[in-house]
Amino acid sequence: MNQSERRPDLECENPYILLTPGPLSTSVTVRRAMLRDWCTWDDDYNGDIVTPIREGLVKLASSVRPEDYTCVLMQGSGTFSVESMIGSVLPTDGRLLILSNGGYGARLVEIAKRLRIDHVVHDTGELAPPDLVRLEETLETDGSISHVVMVHNETTTGMMNPLTDVARIVKAAQKVFLVDSMSAFGGVPFDLGELGIDFLVSSANKCIQGVPGFGFVLAKRDELIKTKGFARSLSLDLYSQWQTLEEGGGKWRYTSPTHVVRAFAQAMVELEEEGGVPARFARYTENQRILVEGMERLGFRTVLPRELQSPIITGFYDPESDQYEFKRFYSLLKEKGFVIYPGKVTGISSFRIGTIGHVFPEDFRRLINVIGESMYWKR
Repeated sequence: MNQSERRPDLECENPYILLTPGPLSTSVTVRRAMLRDWCTWDDDYNGDIVTPIREGLVKLASSVRPEDYTCVLMQGSGTFSVESMIGSVLPTDGRLLILSNGGYGARLVEIAKRLRIDHVVHDTGELAPPDLVRLEETLETDGSISHVVMVHNETTTGMMNPLTDVARIVKAAQKVFLVDSMSAFGGVPFDLGELGIDFLVSSANKCIQGVPGFGFVLAKRDELIKTKGFARSLSLDLYSQWQTLEEGGGKWRYTSPTHVVRAFAQAMVELEEEGGVPARFARYTENQRILVEGMERLGFRTVLPRELQSPIITGFYDPESDQYEFKRFYSLLKEKGFVIYPGKVTGISSFRIGTIGHVFPEDFRRLINVIGESMYWKR
């Protein structure tokens, strides 16, 4: 789909493109799917929309023993589903090992503290991946650890953490493996069954390109059944939510975000039409390649080396100029139709640009031209 086919219709409804890790720019057809109302009791909602979404997410997640997995939809932002997973899966005598290397790893730690879950943290700082040697040694020597959790793609920096290697170590130690794949699932190829992941959480408004309002947990059915009665919250009880969805044919325990769910169903269709996760990954990768190469030609430096970067979001150092101010730079780009993110790395002046969502290579070629024209600090 070229710019002349796609962009005029988008521009008439949106004043700018969101170059963020979510919420992100969505297609006109996804947004239009929200224009009618739905009754949460009717089969044309629960049976024809909710149930196919759950089945489709399992199919998307694993081609290796997909029958072992099930899907639980959960109201709220992605963090609600992360908290639901952690708060519902750990028994009172369990101990959680948290791999942290950014703001969202730190959020896992905060959740564990708030829920009074016994935990230990391996923090490698924001610019380094998890320490695999330390992980392996810890799991060999500390028998009290029952579960391990990590962020798949850490959007603090855009780092893609080594999911395959971590999964191999965790499953060899026979621990339950939890993954926050909020900003990678649906846009980065991997297979839950092949890796042995027990629980994985993501959100409607990330790589599947829906809108905010609910998240989902993909779980090994046998492991989920074991968690009955573990939940530390009423509304975020993962097992009870799953049981109601199963027994009610797609009915949620409490009011579901019907318009958001319908939009997500359309987003799932569009993912398949694009060619599935491999095709979306290829587009995101090309977006990021054009972005980084263009920014480097303009004199910008990435926060991470290329081998650690994901195709999701990229951090760039602020220009070394007394004239540069992020708010002014942000406003100039927004006026030209692009919204970027401020930096999040501790002690580093930086900004971030996302490359996921309903955005395409031509958008990033245009962005590079706009940034080149907006570099007031070099005039």
